[in-house]
Parts: sequence; C-alpha cells; structure tokens
Amino acid sequence: MHGAGTPNLGTPEGLGDLRRERLRWARLYFVCDAFPNDAEPEPLLQAVLGGGAGMIELRDRDAPDAAIERIGATFKRLADTHSALFIVNDDPYLARDLGADGVHVGQDDISPAEARNALGPDAIIGLSTHTREQIMAAGSQPVDYISVGPIWETPTKEGRPATGLDLIREAARIATVTWFAIGGIDTENVAKVAQAGARRIVVVRALREAADPYGTAAALVGPLKAAAKADAGAARSGDG
Repeated sequence: MHGAGTPNLGTPEGLGDLRRERLRWARLYFVCDAFPNDAEPEPLLQAVLGGGAGMIELRDRDAPDAAIERIGATFKRLADTHSALFIVNDDPYLARDLGADGVHVGQDDISPAEARNALGPDAIIGLSTHTREQIMAAGSQPVDYISVGPIWETPTKEGRPATGLDLIREAARIATVTWFAIGGIDTENVAKVAQAGARRIVVVRALREAADPYGTAAALVGPLKAAAKADAGAARSGDG
C-alpha cells in the first residue's frame, strides 16, 4: 500500500540507494512522539502517511525504553508499508536498535560524523540548521539532509528564536544538500513557505493536532508538489 501520489521507486542497487531515492521524493516529514495526544500512534501515522508524508520521525525523550521499542516497531512497519523513511531523533544507537533508516541530530547533539560512524554508509543522517553559516557548513559534513528554521516560534523548540522566511530564501540559494523548512508550518502558511523557495517541510503540531490528518497531510503536500512541478517546467523551458 502506498501513500497518495507515492511514486513507484523500483529497486535501486542497495539499501542506501533506496533510502536516498525515498529522501529525494519526500515532501512532507512528520515528527511524532511515541503517544501523540496520549494515544497509540498507528491511526495517526497511517493517516499522515496515506495523505502523502514521505518521512516519519520518532522523537520522545520521556517514554520508557520498553514502550519506545514497541512503538519503534510500529513506526518501522508503517514506514516500510508506505515506502517512507523512518528516522529517530538524536540517538544513532537507538536508531540502529530499532532498525530505522537513519537519525536526525541537532547542532548540540552527537556530531554527524559520529552518527555516520555508528550507523554506516547506508544510513540517512539529518542535521538541524538555524543560520546561514550552519547551512553552508552542512555541505562539508556527512549528512543527507538538513532542516532549516524554525521559521516561526514553536513550543516544540522552546527558546529557539524564529528565523523568519528570509533564512528559507537564503537556503534556496545556498544549500548544497537536500533541505526541509521547519517551524510553525501549517495549511494556512505553507504556500508562503513554498513561495520562499522550500520544496520540503517538517511538521509537528499541524498534523498531530489535526482533526483530519489525512486531509491535512494532502493539503500540506499540494503546494510543495505544485512548486516543484513548476520548477521542472521552468528548467525544461530553459533547456529548450
């Protein structure tokens, strides 16, 4: 079963190739705790993946180890079913134990190089960036993607100042790796984020708190896919 609009990716030569192909197609990346809204995550994840999310991340520092192990198996099963990527926050060793596709680290966490050493060449490594300098520096680190933001202040990153859309415009010019905009993005402002140059986004609350997570996921993906399609059309016109 594939999410809406999920391409048939075929079978690349190796696991790393498959994972990076899935990363290339991902537009919507959902970060979720182990028990969103104090409930089991499966119904929410099914809806979000069905609506078009290409990546899901397990981020939970409070749940017991046994719960994380059980919930991690759910994340992995659903990601595999929908040809999506399963990422773990901060901890490459937990990512390895859960059979995840990779890990996402912050500027103050374990380094991308250490994460790469722990997980090997086939893993997907992501890194948070908050400034122009960090975006530039990511190009020389062993990362597959970065997140850029937070665009707007968000309670999920308390104390982190908002960067505004200017950093998104800058990332569109200077980023040399795949990048995702993050921070307070929802169905009301995603078009502005796409206009600023983002073609991929990370979302937490807009999906976790949605009355209709399937429809919300589809609504978030729509402007991004349309912008990417326009980019492709412009590139073809330029070639002609």
